[in-house]
Amino acid sequence: MNSYILKFLKFGTVGFSGVLVNFGVTWFFKEVCHLNKYLSNILGFVFAATSNYLLNRWWTFQSTNPQVGIEYAKYFLISLVGLGIDTLTVYLLHNQLKWNFYLSKVFAIGTAMIWNFLGNLFFTFN
Repeated sequence: MNSYILKFLKFGTVGFSGVLVNFGVTWFFKEVCHLNKYLSNILGFVFAATSNYLLNRWWTFQSTNPQVGIEYAKYFLISLVGLGIDTLTVYLLHNQLKWNFYLSKVFAIGTAMIWNFLGNLFFTFN
């Protein structure tokens, strides 16, 4: 199997685990802690980005880069742009089109996933 396809499938699997982290953390801060839904969305994204970095470093890209801090900073930079894409999508779908907040998040995560894969493939783990 083409290595890019295999990496994309692994990235998607890791991403699915990130969706669970993202939704769980977002739900916790929004529903239990009663934080603002956009702040909760950001916290969910940050927790998911961190768990995804660790899993992608180890499994998807099998990185042995000893400069973990620099690699994580690159990963997080890509994730911050993804966060902008994610948050803008949630805002447009939920506030402007009046979609359900969590359905909006599903679309936002899918949109940001493509950016994140390409950015990490060619920038973070290159």
